[in-house]
Amino acid sequence: MITCRRADNQALWETTLPTLPLHHVLQSWAWGEFKARWGWSPLRLIWYRGQEPVAAAQVLFRPISPTPLRMAYVPKGPALDPADEATVVRVLEDLERLAASRRCAFIKVDPDVPAGHPVFVPALRDRGWQFSPEQVQFRNTALLDLTPDEEALLATMRQKTRYNIRLARRRGVEVKEGGPEALPLFYAMYRETAQRDGFLIRPAAYYLDVWADFLGRGMAHLLLAWYGGEPIAGLMLFRYGHKVWYFYGASTAKHRNTMPNYLLQWEAIRWAKAQGALVYDLWGAPDRLEEDDPLWGVWRFKRGFGARFQEQIGAWDYAPWPPLYRLLTGALPALRRLWRAFRPTLTVSAPAGRIRRRRLSAEEEHHVVRPHLPVPATFGEPH
Repeated sequence: MITCRRADNQALWETTLPTLPLHHVLQSWAWGEFKARWGWSPLRLIWYRGQEPVAAAQVLFRPISPTPLRMAYVPKGPALDPADEATVVRVLEDLERLAASRRCAFIKVDPDVPAGHPVFVPALRDRGWQFSPEQVQFRNTALLDLTPDEEALLATMRQKTRYNIRLARRRGVEVKEGGPEALPLFYAMYRETAQRDGFLIRPAAYYLDVWADFLGRGMAHLLLAWYGGEPIAGLMLFRYGHKVWYFYGASTAKHRNTMPNYLLQWEAIRWAKAQGALVYDLWGAPDRLEEDDPLWGVWRFKRGFGARFQEQIGAWDYAPWPPLYRLLTGALPALRRLWRAFRPTLTVSAPAGRIRRRRLSAEEEHHVVRPHLPVPATFGEPH
């Protein structure tokens, strides 16, 4: 018999979750507490068969203003064996009931289950879940097996990747660990990257909060590439259970010909292996392995390190009231277009006393009060 219990004890959660299949750092207690500081309410559930834990789900709730409804999200969860049909059905059933009882327009799950799974996917479909039109995280990813030794890992890389790692060293790039004092510097590079590549980011306080929190807990690691006495690139790793994730990367426009990102990734791999991690998740891969996919260039870079393409089921939604869900999801694209067309502008002073109006920057825009849409505005980050 499978039973479900609420888990309000951090020690219980953190001794249970890492033992389950498909555990993920976005299901960690720390991630739930961080999101609680930014408008979400976490609820943690553990399922038992007898006294043995067989599944866990950290459910995040948030109001959909200005409606009386909520949305619910299980980021990269639930954690369970996707081939255990009895557990899968019971977990989905309980999540469905939870969504209805909490007046949720929908509940979303997106565990790292391989695409086309013969048990999990049919269970979703049979119970009325549907592939979500709003994919919060990357659907697919790139995984690197860390069990071989360093020489074997280098041997599996593309020749050009190995060459660029050596080239960065020859040209004088140094990779150093960064502590909490380096976080404003890393954010400045991250903001520059966003401006250069054309994607929105959140306010500095959001990143400094999560980065400092996870660094303080020993669950994150910052690496910075230096050249000629100045930082030119960096990345932030998250660690949980037997995996390490590459979530945040940043670089300046300076000295790009020194290939700092190649050496950074190699040092990240070495650090992850030294921590005892078995898998390095490079977080994000194309929807299609075709050259016209927007992430093809990103995939080529990650493939160069020997990573394999992992196609996954993506996010699925369950709606207690399907007509309301169809209305909501149908309206979202129009609401986003309306917001982009009429998003707030900021009045600033200009020479000769003239008044100039400009669009808000990405950081300024995130401070504007607006209807909450259940869609991330940023690209590529964990949510």
